[in-house]
Amino acid sequence: MPAALPAVFDPFGFYRAADEYWRDALERSVLYMDVMRRRGNQYLEHMEQTKPNVLGFDAEVLVDGRDLPRPVNYELLRIAPPEGVEIDPRKRPFVVVDPRAGHGPGIGGFKPDSEVGVALRAGHPCYFIGFLPYPEPGQTVEDVVEAEIAFLRHVNERHAETSERPMVVANCQAGWQLMMAAALEPRLFGPILIAGAPLSYWAGERGGAPMRYTGGMTGGSWTTALLSDLGNGLFDGAWLVQNFERLNPANTVWAKQYNLYANIDTEAERYLEFERWWGGHVFLGADEIQYIVDNLFVGNRLSTAQLVTRDGRRVDLRNIRSPVVVFCSRGDNITPPPQALGWIRDLYEGVEDIIANVQTLVYCVHDSTGHLGIFVSGSISRKEHTEFTANMDYIDVLPPGLYETTVTPAEERTDGEPLERDYLLEFSQRTVEDLDREVQHREEDDTRFATVARISEINLGLYRLFLQPLVTATVNEDIATWIRRLHPSRVRYKAFSDRNPLMLGLPSLAERVRADRHPVAEDNPFRVAEGMVSNEIVYTLNTFRDLRDRTIEATFLSLYGQPLLQALVGLHGDAHVHRRRPGAEPEHRRFIERRREELREQIAEGGRHEALMRSVIYILGGSPGTDERNFKRLRASRAELEPGTDLASYKRLVREQFFILRLDREAALEAIPELLAGESPDAIDEHLEHLDHVLAASGELSEHAADRYAQIRSLFERAKKAA
Repeated sequence: MPAALPAVFDPFGFYRAADEYWRDALERSVLYMDVMRRRGNQYLEHMEQTKPNVLGFDAEVLVDGRDLPRPVNYELLRIAPPEGVEIDPRKRPFVVVDPRAGHGPGIGGFKPDSEVGVALRAGHPCYFIGFLPYPEPGQTVEDVVEAEIAFLRHVNERHAETSERPMVVANCQAGWQLMMAAALEPRLFGPILIAGAPLSYWAGERGGAPMRYTGGMTGGSWTTALLSDLGNGLFDGAWLVQNFERLNPANTVWAKQYNLYANIDTEAERYLEFERWWGGHVFLGADEIQYIVDNLFVGNRLSTAQLVTRDGRRVDLRNIRSPVVVFCSRGDNITPPPQALGWIRDLYEGVEDIIANVQTLVYCVHDSTGHLGIFVSGSISRKEHTEFTANMDYIDVLPPGLYETTVTPAEERTDGEPLERDYLLEFSQRTVEDLDREVQHREEDDTRFATVARISEINLGLYRLFLQPLVTATVNEDIATWIRRLHPSRVRYKAFSDRNPLMLGLPSLAERVRADRHPVAEDNPFRVAEGMVSNEIVYTLNTFRDLRDRTIEATFLSLYGQPLLQALVGLHGDAHVHRRRPGAEPEHRRFIERRREELREQIAEGGRHEALMRSVIYILGGSPGTDERNFKRLRASRAELEPGTDLASYKRLVREQFFILRLDREAALEAIPELLAGESPDAIDEHLEHLDHVLAASGELSEHAADRYAQIRSLFERAKKAA
């Protein structure tokens, strides 16, 4: 055979490549099975612990929720800083709240590059709110919310000398639970970051939010009650995990396992580390999960201010006074942006309402990362979470309103002064109309989901009347235990553990393989073919997923869009809008008008501090956006002008002046010379120098901002002449 022909045509080369591939494939199979065995052993060991946790930092328990007046299975931990990390007790404390959505606790501090790790490296005292596998008897969602309030109160007491309230970071399920707590006790909270947290459950983009149809396709929440009864009063979190896995069958059935098999020499430890959390299933009480499904998932009552506690307090997210940062991703099919951001649109008719309600709302939409990547990915922690953490003080000074943030790499910025870190966090003012492009609200879908809510109530009532007595009479604790043990998500772990006698010889065989490993070259034609087959399997499963999701969506829209069905459940006549809009209600409009009248009376009140802050806000309002450097200067100006003023008073000054400018700009500007009436000409010149210093932070002013600055200078000159 001519030497110029490719080696694949060489029969000896072909057989040699085949021999090398099959030897490597056999070795990988042995090592893969050994990793499955180790995974099973790890699972059993993890679940036998009293407090299983994947938290990657040493911690001590400060408050055990089981000792509270209404016991819960939550606890407050103080994170001990790793060796070499210095904590500044004067800095704002950080509290990370773990999500309890079927998996075990610890994901917020899973790795050094995590939300906990980012806060520690920034020198902040750090606390962690975790939970135990089993709920306390009779535990409710309200009890958990009250426990989190008690934990925050304890953190505030430990840092009484710090004027700034704790920053709280909450992921997924913990996000909506924490927002409930902040709405009930807003004074305890500093800035709030909710990552991948669903708050508006009916929202979603057509073709991109498959989980929002689940309640309708199962006939409502009666299945939740059934599963709780089969658990003898406990809801198995493995069912929730199974729902997540069904969203992406390609990853669940094939890609995750194949990635381990294909890279068995390097991926084993990372795989086992993640599986320790993914397989750490926990439990919820029957009352807890029923409350969640009925009031949130199906009823959508949180974002529309319809939840009322047992002692008569309304859970209204408009009560929150801390800045709220919403971090979500377009690549997240569990909490897509409409579900993470739709609550803002539910509660407010416009940005003027947000401003009058003294709320600062910031959102950041990632382009591609998945649900877990929002709070697990190391690249996200090193970029977005690091910037959020570093800039929380700046966000805390942002005037009320709606903002979108962007994170820009330092090498792409050439304007202004040098950056302190690798990225720059910028803020751009947004309107409700801008937000609507992310939320994509449809009124006809509201009617469909309202129909689901009515049918859910009917089916739940029928289940409790006819079927529940039979189930509860049949299922005892022994039967419930066996049902839990036989759940597929548990069986797949246990089947490959050392408890299976077929695994007895595997450890020694795997050791022999590792001692004499023969990995095949990546360009081996059979290895290349293997990768191609894997890609085809992934493509096929993705095609199945897309077809399934489109079918479910079409069925849902068709079934619950039937006028006859809607009329049968009482949705007819003039009830064409079925999502409550608190922002459009008469009492809220009266509140907004009353707030505006209060601010009009403050236009000419104050002195040089009000004049300076009003001027800075007016000038910066002429720019398309702003960034942390402006607020660094603003924070520094507090020490220069009012060294004895605490940060809370300073922030109140910023917000009030912003209100006044938005309320009546012309009157607010004309009042500036009056506010400077007691100043000498030299003092006024110093104030102008200070304005120059603040405005130079972001480089050259835009033409519009420069015109505004000229207008301000003329007002200061008028005050100087009067002096």
